[in-house]
Amino acid sequence: MNATVRHIYAGGNTARGYRCFFDSVLAEVDRLFVLTGGVEGLASTLIQRIGDELAPRAGSVEWIHSPFVSGAFDGVIFPELRAAVVDGSYPRSLQPRAPGLIETYVDLQAAIDADRLSPRRNLIATWYEALYQKTQEAYEAFAQALGIHDEWEEIYIARLNREEANRVAEEVTALFFGEETLPKNARIRHMYLGAATPAGPVDHIPNLTAGIGKRYFIKGRPGSGKSTMLKKLVAEAKRRGFDADVYHCGLDPHSLDMVVLPEKSLAIFDSTAPHEYFPDRSSDEVIDMYARAIEPGTDEAFADRLAEIRERYAAVMKKGTASLAEAQACRHRLADIYGQAADREKVEAIHQAIIRELTARLA
Repeated sequence: MNATVRHIYAGGNTARGYRCFFDSVLAEVDRLFVLTGGVEGLASTLIQRIGDELAPRAGSVEWIHSPFVSGAFDGVIFPELRAAVVDGSYPRSLQPRAPGLIETYVDLQAAIDADRLSPRRNLIATWYEALYQKTQEAYEAFAQALGIHDEWEEIYIARLNREEANRVAEEVTALFFGEETLPKNARIRHMYLGAATPAGPVDHIPNLTAGIGKRYFIKGRPGSGKSTMLKKLVAEAKRRGFDADVYHCGLDPHSLDMVVLPEKSLAIFDSTAPHEYFPDRSSDEVIDMYARAIEPGTDEAFADRLAEIRERYAAVMKKGTASLAEAQACRHRLADIYGQAADREKVEAIHQAIIRELTARLA
């Protein structure tokens, strides 16, 4: 198998608060280093150093991006080594499976000189309070945006030909699977297609589908049955024993945006804003749910109302993004303080200890 580099999100700033799929993303890992201690900035730096150092020798690599700080990392996975290093600090959560055997918890506070922090105690507390407040404001804005999105969906749901939408789903299922089944249990892996970040919505669709032989771009409108079709495909993949990488919506984790079937080299995804792409390969195909399943003329009949909804939605999403940017600024300030209080020798010792064990798995 050729080595690949994939970029994913395991956690997201959603309309339902912070939600993560770390347990699903890490299900195949049997050696996990969990960086704890809440030392802002230090975990990402260590993760990036370890990933960069091992990548040339470890084969494939999966970078777990942070939705909180642009350019930062929540983890790195080495699939061939069945090993990973992740940030386990709040609000990320992982369910332990065998602490001391699978999971090793590494307290980064052990590398911090508390005496250097002490003079800035009040400042640290103030910035953490501001960080939590701004993050919560972002979640409230995204919740409001989801409510507006529901209004948007209602227009199209009322004019959805459900029989035709079901027919499209059946056609796609038949196209993907035919009569095939595999004599094994399916591996269903959940993560996010993209994330709401301080820089706005970010996705990695080109990277995630780069090695896929056939891609289907679902076009349509909110409420035209895109996510429902993807959920049916996942259920069918599970029933037939096919592995599936399931990518959830960064705004609403209950909704799906993409499904990849690695064994079939197939990908199908919601190709509408904010992750709108267009075919650029001869093998790419478009599935237009608006053309297939929505009453003709709906866009025109509700043009004014739709424009007003889109305007409100964009304004609230912009507000949420601005709050995430303010929270990120607090994180940067905290990272500077903790960085100045870090004992470089102790940080390096942590780095080398993890590298030694992971390197031993290369043999």
